[in-house]
Amino acid sequence: MKDAAVLASPADYADAVTTAVEAAAAYYTDGSTPLGDDEYDALLRAIEAYETAHPGEALSQSPTGKVSGGAAVGDVPHSVPMLSLDNVFNEEELASWAAGLERRLGRPVAGWCVEPKLDGLAVAARYRAGRLTQLITRGDGLAGEDISHAAGTVLGLPAELAEPIDVELRGEVLLTQDQFEQANAVRTAHGATPFANPRNGAAGTLRAKDRPYRIELTFFAYAALGLGDLAHSELLARLAGLGANTAASTAAQPRRCASVEEIGERVAEIAALRAALPFGIDGIVVKADAAADQEQAGSGSRAPRWAVAYKLPAVHKVTRLLGVEWNVGRTGVIAPRAVLEPVVVDGVTVTYATLHNPADITRRGLLIGDQVFVHRAGDVIPRVEAPLVDQRTGAEQPIEFPSVCPRCGDAIDTSQQRWRCVRGRACQAVASIRYAAGRDQLDIEGLGGTRAVQLVDSGLVADVADLFTLTREQLLGLERMGATSADNLLAAIETARSQPLGRVFCALGVRGTGRSMSRRIAAHFGTMAAIRAAGLEGLAEVEGIGPEKATVVVAELAELAPVLDKLAALGIGVGEPLPETGDDAGAEAEAGPLDGHAVVVTGTMTGPLAELSRTEMNELIERAGGKASSSVSKRTTLLVAGEKAGSKRAKAEELGIRVVAPAEFAEMVAALL
Repeated sequence: MKDAAVLASPADYADAVTTAVEAAAAYYTDGSTPLGDDEYDALLRAIEAYETAHPGEALSQSPTGKVSGGAAVGDVPHSVPMLSLDNVFNEEELASWAAGLERRLGRPVAGWCVEPKLDGLAVAARYRAGRLTQLITRGDGLAGEDISHAAGTVLGLPAELAEPIDVELRGEVLLTQDQFEQANAVRTAHGATPFANPRNGAAGTLRAKDRPYRIELTFFAYAALGLGDLAHSELLARLAGLGANTAASTAAQPRRCASVEEIGERVAEIAALRAALPFGIDGIVVKADAAADQEQAGSGSRAPRWAVAYKLPAVHKVTRLLGVEWNVGRTGVIAPRAVLEPVVVDGVTVTYATLHNPADITRRGLLIGDQVFVHRAGDVIPRVEAPLVDQRTGAEQPIEFPSVCPRCGDAIDTSQQRWRCVRGRACQAVASIRYAAGRDQLDIEGLGGTRAVQLVDSGLVADVADLFTLTREQLLGLERMGATSADNLLAAIETARSQPLGRVFCALGVRGTGRSMSRRIAAHFGTMAAIRAAGLEGLAEVEGIGPEKATVVVAELAELAPVLDKLAALGIGVGEPLPETGDDAGAEAEAGPLDGHAVVVTGTMTGPLAELSRTEMNELIERAGGKASSSVSKRTTLLVAGEKAGSKRAKAEELGIRVVAPAEFAEMVAALL
């Protein structure tokens, strides 16, 4: 199995999900995502691994198990779901996948078809009586976006087929290298920003309307609906006969193979052609060729079981290490970042890369001025791998490690691999205050970056507890703070006083915890005093924490003791003692409407639930006695499916899980709304 980044904490996991979701959203809207395809794949594998190990912490916005990462939208339903492909990354995984397919069939596969995995945008082209009537993106697999306006710019996609038939062609639209260079020349001439790479350019071009210039793209068909039960290799020949462009016109043309050994040979041949092809490929697709094999194997909610993508190795590039920046995070951790001579890696210009920590720099023996390998796959951001020692000229200089905190000038705690300012959170009080005031924490409207800077710089606020001691007179003394703004901010802070224990705990920014873990800790202990008194053993009993994470949380709580004391004195986030658990108490306890339910929420909520964030929905579920989760599994008992529910709804229906609309769910929990 290909190595993937290891997400060591809920914070790392949440950051990875955010990165993946933002990358997918950018790609499937205007194609501006900065992540390479292999980097995105590795990031998804890391997210999947974390969610497998910590199922209760999976975020609802996680891209796993979703076509297009769950980011794409559309309002044109597909007659048959338009799925993604599962991936393998080496010969062993490919052989294992092929053996698994044959076990599912209960017999050998009749034959295989091997073809290039084109690096563009999947589309469906609908023909009526042989004439092109509509062009649709894949979207979330169930519905896509109408991009018929772009059909006239796509070469290889005929306006009229060779036969007057009703059919839907499916394929990939991309920019060839020549088209990409021409597109950027045209865009530059019109004052537009050049595309970062052909893949992103194709996505952006297909969605663009009313441009004052024309950009041509190319279509490659690889599937169709309405042509009968043909073997895949036969289908490709039929598509070419209708006038559609296919990969058969290229050096990497599809080939039928009789065995896994032949598959491996063809995979190697296409991989060797990669650099010489006039268009980008990011892998090779292997399919069961016979229609009967495909039908018997079937499909999951995200991908067919009879096809897989063999992803090609990540691209390495060499560039020069120009310097090292030392940045201080929200909790005071001091992290080094490599400043690189800009280099294009897989179509993306890389200027910065991670160096992890000072020990990592020492271990790699890096010097300023070194020629270094830069690797973009497997990490959330690019990383520097190793110097080319034999390329040194003697002019290289040692990397200077900071002797004091680069932000505040105080001392540095170097006892751990990750260095930290001795002031901890106090060093980055502004970042801590902004985080605490966020919507999913204390939700203090009006306390943005500028206000946070003013409050900290003026000495009025050093930590989150200080927010609750602010007076009107103090606020009015701040620059550009009028009476109305001061009153509104104080009102928002007053409302935050009543936030539940889980949100207050989350606002503290305890390392090793996040929103879902904070709610779980609050539910487990009931009061802040009980959390503080729990110790290592008590915290390790909380689902998803364990001994290692408990050690971090205990240390964090000890560091936060002064803040927690102030919050307790103010009566904020103290929580409520858990009810007695004796027989009498159990008999008197009233069951919530969702007792025993594991609930997943997906899609856009409407009606009484429309204004609730996903965090607020999860809190509502837990107040009603249920357990909130972000991913559908066999343990899920209820799916709340709003508009554009997508693949989660399909998976729930496949598993026989009860699905309810937002209005029905609102009735179930009406007493708690």
